[in-house]
Amino acid sequence: MVIGILKEILPEKRVSLLPEQVTALMKKQVQIVVEEGAGESAFASNLQYTTNGAKTVTRAEVFKLADILLSINALPDPDVLMLAPGKIMLGVYQPLYKPSLIDIAVQKQLTVFSLDMLPRSTRAQSMDVLSSQANIAGYRAVLLAAQLYPKYFPMLMTAAGSIAPAKVLIIGAGVAGLQAIATARRMGAVVEVFDTRPTVKEEVMSLGAKFVEVEGAADASKAGGYGVEQTDDYKGRQEQKISESIVKADIVITTAQIPGKKAPLLITSSMVNKMKKGSVIIDLAASSGGNCQVTKNNETINYDGVTIAGYSNLASQMQSDASKLYGKNILNFLELLIDKDKGLNFNFDDDIIKESCVCYKGEIISSRMK
Repeated sequence: MVIGILKEILPEKRVSLLPEQVTALMKKQVQIVVEEGAGESAFASNLQYTTNGAKTVTRAEVFKLADILLSINALPDPDVLMLAPGKIMLGVYQPLYKPSLIDIAVQKQLTVFSLDMLPRSTRAQSMDVLSSQANIAGYRAVLLAAQLYPKYFPMLMTAAGSIAPAKVLIIGAGVAGLQAIATARRMGAVVEVFDTRPTVKEEVMSLGAKFVEVEGAADASKAGGYGVEQTDDYKGRQEQKISESIVKADIVITTAQIPGKKAPLLITSSMVNKMKKGSVIIDLAASSGGNCQVTKNNETINYDGVTIAGYSNLASQMQSDASKLYGKNILNFLELLIDKDKGLNFNFDDDIIKESCVCYKGEIISSRMK
């Protein structure tokens, strides 16, 4: 069996597997081919890969030689069209939101595993790429906010006078939101948090933040840890609460997303107009439409004195550790696919395999895609 590691297209700086992780697969008698320069942006050289037993080749040769193709992001359509039937693709492809890749994969009779489709179960935690990367994004979001914010984060008492601590509002208390809370608190900010799930209140408060609660949220207990669509009545009360909090906030970090759908609009342009000059919004849902009405994906803009940064891939800015964690997730997932005889085992009775396999030899498998 041959596994191929592809070079990501810039501005992506991560790589699917680092050289030290290649060693673990080599012990399973798996051959590894790496596209030349695949790890350079993550500080992993071709020499490091070859020293650990991999072979560096051209992109076209990876497509030809590899049985399993590793890429974090979806391949461009022309690349997918080059693949021979039966090839296996493994990455984070957002098929619910960007179905074009799957359409081509079905036509080409490819097998596609998308790890953003994993069930949110205890057993799948070691493979949960969304969580490992969101943790980094939440941390990085606070650092970016501190860089853009023209004042201190902590309270300072000096001979020249006292500085009040920054007031941070975090919308969404998932993995990214919780890490953002912890980081902002460590930096001395006063933090308020909004989330539609009352079950996260205890976690939020344990990190030293105040939980802003709106009653009547739709039950998300059966959504596998993901967000769900809310009623219009709830959205109205939610908007009022956020509007009240955002006027007082110096920094807002938004993380709310719903799989397969446009990100919920939580901050309107009229709310932004009421914010203090010099305030900062970090929108981590920018790639799926943004939680802020005036967000521009992959841009930092000034909107009437408020700085708005729309970046959904902040993990790529910490490419070394992000690649390390992502690679570990991949290794854990491959443990399910590679059997004791070093062959491939597609056990569709396993919910992890079934839900993450979007299509198998051109046939749609995941129940969430049907």
